[in-house]
Amino acid sequence: MLKGTFNYTPPAALAGSARDYRYPRGADLQGRIEGFYKWQNLRRQHGLWPFSRSTDESPATVIAARDDAGGRFRGVNFASEDYLNLGSHPALKQVAHEVIDQFGLHSAGSAAMLGATAHSVQLERTIADFLGAAEAILFPTGWAAAYGAVKGLVRPTDHVLLDVLTHASLKEGAAAATNNVYLFRHNSLEDCRGWLQKIRSKDPQNGILVATESLFSMDSDTPDLRAMQALCDEFNATLLVDVAHDLGALGPGGHGALGAQGMVGKVDLVMGSFSKTFGANGGFVACRSREVKEYLRFFAPTCAHSSALSPIQAATVMRAFEIVASPEGDALREQLMGAVESLRRQLTDAGFEVYGEPSGVVCVKVGLEGLARLIARRLPDAGLIANLVEFPAVPKNQARLRLQVMANHSEENVRDAVAALKTAYAAGCEEFDWLGSEREKLRVNG
Repeated sequence: MLKGTFNYTPPAALAGSARDYRYPRGADLQGRIEGFYKWQNLRRQHGLWPFSRSTDESPATVIAARDDAGGRFRGVNFASEDYLNLGSHPALKQVAHEVIDQFGLHSAGSAAMLGATAHSVQLERTIADFLGAAEAILFPTGWAAAYGAVKGLVRPTDHVLLDVLTHASLKEGAAAATNNVYLFRHNSLEDCRGWLQKIRSKDPQNGILVATESLFSMDSDTPDLRAMQALCDEFNATLLVDVAHDLGALGPGGHGALGAQGMVGKVDLVMGSFSKTFGANGGFVACRSREVKEYLRFFAPTCAHSSALSPIQAATVMRAFEIVASPEGDALREQLMGAVESLRRQLTDAGFEVYGEPSGVVCVKVGLEGLARLIARRLPDAGLIANLVEFPAVPKNQARLRLQVMANHSEENVRDAVAALKTAYAAGCEEFDWLGSEREKLRVNG
């Protein structure tokens, strides 16, 4: 595309963030939020709102999708969280059909009120055994597991210490549980220790929950879990590790960073989600005792006051765990890592910078939010479906394009994705530079 042939893009569509609208003011609860829709719709009208898209088919490696205005496009799919492609695995679909005939569609109650099924009881045992834990408890979503674990255990006089990049579900749970919430620098044992010393010197009586992730989904990096657990033991704190993005998909036997670091069965609390690797919605918390499990069942609000996993979800996740722990699971993880390493290599060869270590999450550095939006606008036409991540999901001016790899991604899929990204990136940069020069002309000419 030649300079000067671009469509007009209002500066307001390239500026601002959702954070600007998080705390609206005014007496009218509904009217005061109109500013967000106005900003969102301005981006939508100029093709700069790449969120709320829908698929027309199962999340395969190449799919048809629609934007939230109904516009249809097709491309190689690096935007779905289905690392081992179990979401459309024939064995899981067969189990789902069989369970519908026997149990129907709905759990019809919370786990405390007859919502559990034979499948969910067995699944809890399977998860506990897989993680070397005494017990495990299910939640309707991964978000509910994270929020519920924190809110269920922490009281207003307690303290929560989180890695600054932990998932919003953990932060929201902490904010709902206590005002004593602190953030330590990402993966910094030194900063975590400093906070623990400060908290314990002032309060030796109340509880401290420390939360981190085994694989951070925006940076694809991992903390030293052994050192984190030792630190918590030293200060009489409890460690919670979110394993949503690596359990099942990475590491020896599918145990992710816990397995790679020899920490299976050695962490206080492990919570995770089924939506990334296990082909269904839902989540869990694995713990050291029956006492903790039973307390969470009745005091974690997202468990006690939510319908339990459907029998279909529980049964398909059970089958997914069987695959994950089998030779087929080993083969799928090998395929996944092959695709990951090929994508990272080809992106680097093409001049892109990628974050972190090899995992199913491959984030490409962009930087400025406005530039990232212009690049993302061109991805569908170039034939790539990937996710834009911008502030406040990541720090200001650290926008990135997140590609999530699946085991079934072929070398052709990877080549097509890199080629499409190169095309979109070049055109986006060209337009960004052109818009900058046009604004400078207007400034100089008054």
